[in-house]
Amino acid sequence: LEQSLADAAAAGNPTMLDFYADWCVECKRMERNTFPEDRVQALFKQFRLLQADVTPNDATDQELMKSFGIIGPPAILFFDRNGGEMTAYRLVGYFEPEEFSAHLQQVLAAR
Repeated sequence: LEQSLADAAAAGNPTMLDFYADWCVECKRMERNTFPEDRVQALFKQFRLLQADVTPNDATDQELMKSFGIIGPPAILFFDRNGGEMTAYRLVGYFEPEEFSAHLQQVLAAR
């Protein structure tokens, strides 16, 4: 994760980190309804996209979530061009495509 954030920062790109699990109903809704939407896909091209699959919910997953103060998925974190988390833009829960694409535009404007 640290290396991916550093690579994105070096390229001048913001990063989106999606905490996902197979057992997470809202995660699956985002994957099915929100992420494939054309406006969202167009905005995704401006981000480095990372996904933390915490399906096993093992000690490693728990430690990663704890390090970010996340109880569980779905949670989406954004990092600026310097690799610092943009905490004001953190999302938790399900978002419809319109709301999510508007949020992505806000993140891009703030980066």
